[in-house]
Amino acid sequence: MSKLPWARRLAAVVSLGDDNRRQLFDFVASAEEAVGRDDAAGALDLARSTASFHLDRLVRDGLLAVEFRKLGGREGPGSGRPAKLYRAAVQEVAASVPDRNYDLAAELLVSAIEESAADGGSAREALLRAAYSRGKSVGQAAGNATVQATPGSAGFAELLTAEGYRPEDDGEGGLLLLNCPFHRIAVGHTEVVCAMNGAFLGGAAAGCGVAPDRVEALAIEDLRAQGAAQPGQCCARIRPL
Repeated sequence: MSKLPWARRLAAVVSLGDDNRRQLFDFVASAEEAVGRDDAAGALDLARSTASFHLDRLVRDGLLAVEFRKLGGREGPGSGRPAKLYRAAVQEVAASVPDRNYDLAAELLVSAIEESAADGGSAREALLRAAYSRGKSVGQAAGNATVQATPGSAGFAELLTAEGYRPEDDGEGGLLLLNCPFHRIAVGHTEVVCAMNGAFLGGAAAGCGVAPDRVEALAIEDLRAQGAAQPGQCCARIRPL
């Protein structure tokens, strides 16, 4: 199950503000198999038409997915039309303003601890390897690996946007990142978190075909001197070739 883009996560949270939709989502997400409208309506004591309306709204909001399947094991001519069934497209939904990605930080840190505990190596080096590897996978999955991109290319900027960095053209062919997805933990653990962030960005650049050494760490003082610093700003930029 994939994570929804930030704007769609916000819309999904708003959608779940409706009691009927929230209960229907909980019912479908907790079911072992895809469920039909009649089962959902019966479980929540709703009219079938009401359940159908809200289920389809949850599909439009990216929270549920639809599949069609004949029930009762009957196949072939005369077995009837396939039933419309619903299953969860995501297991949970969270959104923050500005966009944050603390789940990713936790996954990378836990992976590093596990690797370090297993081989006795440096936890910091394990963290950087894990972050670079995850970033490269994200970059390759974006579908840009076969195209030689430039740091300011639309594809790479779209990837950074999807990951919550809010990239902006720096006027010199590079990108300035205006949001830190790890801001709260970076404030208290700057050296570790920023190193992890830099490794992730370097991997993402490599996965997209952008030279990873174009990822440049910036001190917050440098950003202030440029008049670019904002609360929560990422201390990194993608330099031009």
